[in-house]
Amino acid sequence: MPAKKTGAKNVAAKETPGGASTAKRAVTEVAALPGARAATAAEPGELAVRPGEDPWSPEEARQARTALQEEAERLRAEIQASEEALSGLMRNSGDGAGDDQADTGTKNVTREHEMALNSNAREMLLQSERALARLEAGTYGLCENCGKPIGKARMQAFPRATLCVECKQRQERR
Repeated sequence: MPAKKTGAKNVAAKETPGGASTAKRAVTEVAALPGARAATAAEPGELAVRPGEDPWSPEEARQARTALQEEAERLRAEIQASEEALSGLMRNSGDGAGDDQADTGTKNVTREHEMALNSNAREMLLQSERALARLEAGTYGLCENCGKPIGKARMQAFPRATLCVECKQRQERR
């Protein structure tokens, strides 16, 4: 069943019947949002900037891509290590004979903490891969909600950003 679009954020990790990720589809959907026309009217290969900002240089775009790729690799390694640790914790969770309640509680908290870290790393990896797909599609730096440029400074500070400051503030107030 295809994901309903209630703002482009819901399309990150789903697969389409043809096998293409919807992250790639999401970057094309941004262009269809109201207000996105003017923001996507840049020359091919140029990334969106807010009025008054210097355009992205090829070196800055390369640095953003490299940073996202390195972050994705780091997260993959972190996820793998976390899964190995979780596997060990799950394997040892059954042999609690002789443990008092405090030991059992500590094991449970440790396991839940490791699961939360793993989940967080997976989410960040999805965001990084999505940002890389947006870079390839030329829509990196466009707000997925309103279609306006996010801002070069914001993208350099937080390369996985998908919303402009205004849309992010609105989202956080909900």
